Amino acid sequence: MMSKTLAVGVQAPSRSARMPWRKIAIWVVTALWIAPVVWIVATAFKPRADVYTLAILFKPTLDSVMSAFGSPYLLGERLLNSILVTAGTLAMAIPVATLAAYAFSRFRFPGGQAGPLLLLATQFLPPVIIVIPLFVVFRHLDMLDTRWALMIANLSFVVPYATWMIKGFFDGLPPDMEEAAQIDGASRLRAMWDVVVPVALPGIATAAIFCFVVSWNEFFYALVLTREQAVTLPVALMSARTEQGDAWDVMASMGLFIIAPMLLISRFVQRYFVRGLTAGAIR
Repeated sequence: MMSKTLAVGVQAPSRSARMPWRKIAIWVVTALWIAPVVWIVATAFKPRADVYTLAILFKPTLDSVMSAFGSPYLLGERLLNSILVTAGTLAMAIPVATLAAYAFSRFRFPGGQAGPLLLLATQFLPPVIIVIPLFVVFRHLDMLDTRWALMIANLSFVVPYATWMIKGFFDGLPPDMEEAAQIDGASRLRAMWDVVVPVALPGIATAAIFCFVVSWNEFFYALVLTREQAVTLPVALMSARTEQGDAWDVMASMGLFIIAPMLLISRFVQRYFVRGLTAGAIR
């Protein structure tokens, strides 16, 4: 009888008792994740005198943002370069990756899965190995410091990644769909475009989101292949390191324009993003 009483006394804490600790842990992790973003936003609008302090209360100003758009930072031109390079990379990468993914998913090639595996293996190469031949080729073609050079360089790592991601969604779709369309007289390309692509659109959108993030934040290729005309935002951050020290307020202002497009796009394509991540689990 006594043993039963002791057993009741040492019962594990109930689920309701554990919930406060779980909520506290979630809030702590969330705060640690948001804190750098809040610091960037606050620093971008701080007066120059408060930038190097931990002041919480300050009078917001746009002086740092206006300075970032002026010389020598030229935020407007760098922002335009990033937008055009990223948009051009996606415009070329997603159609090519979709066609390649469909081919790998529906056709058999000599060597079996050697082709897709070789495509995936390119992702394990260090970027410095790829950028050297690209630099030599672009120099001979007089394409250094151009947006086209950055787009082509970005394709070297965006296309393989997007191809493998979209291929996974095509593999989960039964071939009967396009076969039925072909029986009705549609060509394979028309059947793929009208039947398969709309169904796999969440997966394609997910791949496009990841490719956008990677291209938008790409630094190494832009650092090596650009000088003045085609410099993008990640490389432009280095211009805020001057002989007088690091201009943290200008860096923070540039950081706002790097973060903002990703937040806006994730807000509008969230529906496709969630459906794309969960599609494989419900098939």
